[in-house]
Amino acid sequence: MSRILVGTASWTDKSLIDCGRFYPRKSMTAEERLRFYASRFPLVEVDSSYYAIPVPQTAQAWAERTPPGFEFNVKAFRLFTGHQTPLAVLPPDIRQALGAPPEPLYWRQVPPELQDELWLRFMEALQPLRAAGKLGTVHFQFAPWIQFNRQGLAHVRECVGRMGGQLVSCEFRHASWFAGGHAARTLELERQLQVVHTVVDAPQGFENTVPAVWEVTHPAVALLRLHGRNTATWNIRSARSAADRFNYRYSEDELRELVPRLQGLARQVGTVHVLFNNNMEDQGQVGARRLTDLLAQAESG
Repeated sequence: MSRILVGTASWTDKSLIDCGRFYPRKSMTAEERLRFYASRFPLVEVDSSYYAIPVPQTAQAWAERTPPGFEFNVKAFRLFTGHQTPLAVLPPDIRQALGAPPEPLYWRQVPPELQDELWLRFMEALQPLRAAGKLGTVHFQFAPWIQFNRQGLAHVRECVGRMGGQLVSCEFRHASWFAGGHAARTLELERQLQVVHTVVDAPQGFENTVPAVWEVTHPAVALLRLHGRNTATWNIRSARSAADRFNYRYSEDELRELVPRLQGLARQVGTVHVLFNNNMEDQGQVGARRLTDLLAQAESG
């Protein structure tokens, strides 16, 4: 059976640091926090890359501060995944070259030559992790308005093509990708593009959510992302941060139910990635630690 790596989405959330229950000290440096996190878990998702393209020096530091075998899944920059993007997060020279674009900015409003430059910089930012053997998947969490239609399919294909063979995971956030008979076609698309299908655990019954489809589309990696199941906050407009939306503590029974599902994935791939995105305080870390223990018990039993 393959390895099952369990971790969380981000290690720097403000509410996690402020709660004081995971890190030994609130005053720890960025380096100390990452080293501590990596001593507890073998996998993490970089979420800061969604908000702005990192510089290679930052990724080099991540690689140096983590032990051999540690893996980073890196979220794709928000402009690539169809999300509205504030001009302030773009590099200054890109902002200058754009002139006076609308605010916020969307991908199709960026001239082709600047699109090429942004992709180049994103790929350069990933290089230190790739060179260190610590880059897992590059995760594309597409905007809720990217639908299963001609435009949506074309955009997914373009993103994968831009990655130049780097392992990509896809997460869809519009119900159309797995509704109305589209599930089989969506999975076939992922297999054709050789990308990792994301099993999504999230609240149900919304247009901007998809069901948990426990399928494998790539022989190397399977991915489960857990957003919590808080229907009351999923689309809350008054949320101060993502932590408010994903405020959910998985119960013992819910975690136990995941174990045979994950074992099923593990029989089909080289590595299974499990990432808790319920990032209110230490909810994700608590869930990740307990699931790790349950998986170890199941394996030994």
